[in-house]
Amino acid sequence: MTELTFVTDGVQMPSIDKSLMRRWIDAVARGFGKSVGDISYIFCNDEKILEVNRQYLQHDYFTDIITFDYSRMHRISGDMFISLDTVGSNAEGLGCKYETELYRVIIHGILHLCGVNDKGAGERAIMEGHENKALKLLSELQNPTK
Repeated sequence: MTELTFVTDGVQMPSIDKSLMRRWIDAVARGFGKSVGDISYIFCNDEKILEVNRQYLQHDYFTDIITFDYSRMHRISGDMFISLDTVGSNAEGLGCKYETELYRVIIHGILHLCGVNDKGAGERAIMEGHENKALKLLSELQNPTK
């Protein structure tokens, strides 16, 4: 049995439906021909994500998510640190709901584990397309009759 875990470090746990997240993540991974192994989300603040970014990636800046990929073959696994502070400021800057931005960041990490990159030329637009498709799927899972 694989595990999908959600823990916090210095922040309050966001209100998320863990069963829905599991179904959603499984469905997105299947779309890439992947199965889901152990996935851990660590919700934290900006201070903690900066510490992780400096310690493990030698980056000296804030970010919304850091994904550690432990995937093997077609089975995705990883630890994902998500700064709820940055998610909040991103949502404000984008003019979208906090919940929408949180879900976008949650699935962003899964997309990385599935092999989608966002650093090279044109890759950001491809990632955003996959994020938008995944968010549409989440909406369908939340409202199956619509």
